[in-house]
Amino acid sequence: MTRVARRLSARLAAQSLSLSLLTAALVIPTFAHSAPAATAAQAPLAVTVMAEGLDRPWALAFLPDGAALITERSGAMRLWQEGKGAGKPISGVPKVWSSGQGGLLDVVLAPDFATSRWVYFSYAEAGDGKAGTAVARGKLNAERTALTDVAVIFRQMPKLSVGNHFGSRLAFDRDGYLFITLGENNQRPTAQDLDKLQGKVVRLRADGKVPPDNPFVNKAGARPEIWTYGMRNPQGMAIHPVTGAVWENEHGPRGGDEINILSPGKNYGWPIATHGINYSGQPIPEAKGKSAAGMEDPHFVWEKSPGLSGMAFYTADRFPQWKNSIFIGALATQELIRVKLDGNKVVGEERLLADRGERVRDVRVGPDGYVYALTDESNGKLLKIGLKP
Repeated sequence: MTRVARRLSARLAAQSLSLSLLTAALVIPTFAHSAPAATAAQAPLAVTVMAEGLDRPWALAFLPDGAALITERSGAMRLWQEGKGAGKPISGVPKVWSSGQGGLLDVVLAPDFATSRWVYFSYAEAGDGKAGTAVARGKLNAERTALTDVAVIFRQMPKLSVGNHFGSRLAFDRDGYLFITLGENNQRPTAQDLDKLQGKVVRLRADGKVPPDNPFVNKAGARPEIWTYGMRNPQGMAIHPVTGAVWENEHGPRGGDEINILSPGKNYGWPIATHGINYSGQPIPEAKGKSAAGMEDPHFVWEKSPGLSGMAFYTADRFPQWKNSIFIGALATQELIRVKLDGNKVVGEERLLADRGERVRDVRVGPDGYVYALTDESNGKLLKIGLKP
């Protein structure tokens, strides 16, 4: 090769390397803890529509026999059974405030459901011209057609929402405590106010009473229900199957969706610390930066918001490739995200269902080892997701 040819070859190689680095910079998102770029599905999926015609379904909870309770945001709770679809609305559900993002929201079974029959559910409740998140429980009758002995065990106070940011995921930990995520009702400063229940995660006993070891019990000017604060709109929560820790995800504004591993009494920053900006493109007025003294950084953050929703750890044996993963619904990007873990560390993601163009509101792992997702559409669907052999 001549000297001129060698110089030309070297120049082209350098230009190619620069182009590759530029392309990578454009497609690899920035994370609080760095991870490889998100990838499309790495193995062919088997997706089956198990139910359709649901009205903006929000959550599902599997019963011991494999049937499931499904909530619709407009106010109905239905029993779904394989081969029979979703039945008529179950009676006993209180009237919900169905407006904007409000309505009938999450549903979970009591840890002792097999004997107690308690079903817990959250919903938007009207009051003082606005609304807030409430949680009630009722006993599912033997015919699975009605909830009886229904009682409200928690109310978000004050009621400040005009249709935004209810949060509202429910989860029981290993010790039987009930955790409830609460949005800040689009009233940013309230997330830092300990005398209000906006922008918080609360911890209660199964009967709704406050545990005496909650971090703000007996603290003047603070609500004793509070477990953590500084949240924006947390719509996903799950208990780690090994450590028992409470993992939570939440919407940032324009950018800054995040995962947090919750520790009692901690401040998770909103709106003082955030990776996001206003939808207008302007900074969040209260924000001091991506981090702030005395506040917890996100465990993991997306600079571009997928619009996170329900989340579930994959613990089944059916698809070993999915072990050590969290599945998270995405509303804005209309997909299902598989977040890959090494211990607690996020090491990558895989984007699933993007070709369907449907908002994924909730995700649960079924007793059969398949992943089930609800699509938040006027013709909402229950999808059964596995890997093709």
